[in-house]
Amino acid sequence: MQNTHAAIDLPSLRKQKILLLLERDGKVTAAELVEHFAVSPDTIRRDLGELAAAGLLQRVHGGALPRPKDTGKDFFTRVGETDAVKRHLAQLAAERVEDGQIVMFDSGSTTLQIARSLPLSLRLTVVTASPMIAIALADHPDVKVILAGGQLNPATLSTHGHDTVRLIQSIKADLLFTGVCALHPQVGMTSLHFDEVAVKQALLDSASQVVAVTMADKLGAVEPFVVAPCSRIHSLITEWHAPDIAAYEQLGLEVLRVDV
Repeated sequence: MQNTHAAIDLPSLRKQKILLLLERDGKVTAAELVEHFAVSPDTIRRDLGELAAAGLLQRVHGGALPRPKDTGKDFFTRVGETDAVKRHLAQLAAERVEDGQIVMFDSGSTTLQIARSLPLSLRLTVVTASPMIAIALADHPDVKVILAGGQLNPATLSTHGHDTVRLIQSIKADLLFTGVCALHPQVGMTSLHFDEVAVKQALLDSASQVVAVTMADKLGAVEPFVVAPCSRIHSLITEWHAPDIAAYEQLGLEVLRVDV
């Protein structure tokens, strides 16, 4: 950022400009804003605090990020709204599964769609903390499903807790389809639910290859609880118009963009 603004900028105008910079850059730092607006650190801290209190951004150490995206929709609503794009992304992900593998499925409406896209002929061992995914694979004659028990989160319809994590840690899988609540190049993978974090981290630690499949609106977003850096993901499958793809590729991710 260049210092192009005088210190006499009105507070309301300055805050509007901060939001524009945040929309453009995907993040802002307090130090850059101090230089950009030629004001004191206390002034910028106050501006960011007021914008965060109004729900317009998310304060983080040293600056701010876009506010978390929360649709307020429950799991059954999200599943019912599965569209053609998500189905196509899921089908491409399902093609990566090879006969005889041990495959882990994180919870989520997209990973559920991937499970539903698997051919009936595959021989697999599937590990998941999602009862919905376990049920979706129940009619696959050669798929052994290991359902990690624990306390059920009614918001995500997945299990969590010590028993869930311990079972996942005891298995070494060939492939993981990880759920994506939000994925930001700098912040990494984040979740809206704190009790998901330990389960997601255990899944990441237990798989040789990690594939993330997500719609474009989850990219560049940030939720409150950090799971892992983007570098823990090997492949990202998303929509063609997804933003800032180069930032993920620079982190070493294989990115497949799909034009549906």
